[in-house]
Amino acid sequence: MARGLEILPVDGVGEVRPGDDLSRLLAHAEPDLADGDVLVVTQKVVSKAEAQLVPIDPNDPDSKSTIVEGESVRVLRRRGDLVISETRHGFVCANAGVDLSNVEHGWAALLPEDPDRSARRLRDGLRGRLGVNVAIVISDTFGRAWRRGLTDVAIGCAGIKAVVDLRGTDDALGRELAVTEVCVVDELAAAAELVMGKSSGICAAVVRGVDPSWLGRGEVHAEVVRPPAEDLFR
Repeated sequence: MARGLEILPVDGVGEVRPGDDLSRLLAHAEPDLADGDVLVVTQKVVSKAEAQLVPIDPNDPDSKSTIVEGESVRVLRRRGDLVISETRHGFVCANAGVDLSNVEHGWAALLPEDPDRSARRLRDGLRGRLGVNVAIVISDTFGRAWRRGLTDVAIGCAGIKAVVDLRGTDDALGRELAVTEVCVVDELAAAAELVMGKSSGICAAVVRGVDPSWLGRGEVHAEVVRPPAEDLFR
């Protein structure tokens, strides 16, 4: 268990454009990354660097709807312009993750095609440039059923277990935990968002002091997305 965490915003990345080498920009902005650090990076800059941008007519409401439908494999609910749908990644979120914030007028950002792969590429790039072994968490903002407000969650990761399984260990009173699995990548994404904000232009944060036992191979798609057989609401 982590005894204490330090969360540091990464300044100076600047505007990210399609084709940019995001690992180079991050390495330049944060050259003091150290082994064991977790770098949380927002989905938006990953999508920009990977050219996951599509043109949209801001004056035509149907323009966004068409994109959302194309990014959805299943629509769960509709209310006015809001659509809750499942993406091909398995994420259930608003408008299939299609986002107009923090992108140029007339464009919409889509989710990365494979966020876990994007995280691995960033990790490899930073290791090659700085010679450090850091974990990567790619974060995005999601709503939650039955609760108001938004929070950041992980949509991709590399170098860190997405879920830490505490089943079979004892609680503070010596009772064996039977069902406890902790989604540490979601917790780290939410913690990092506290220093990044939504309109500050800060697209990444370093989380330092993470329990070393959390580090290792992990994937959000394989570990966090609940399979249909385990989903009580399908």
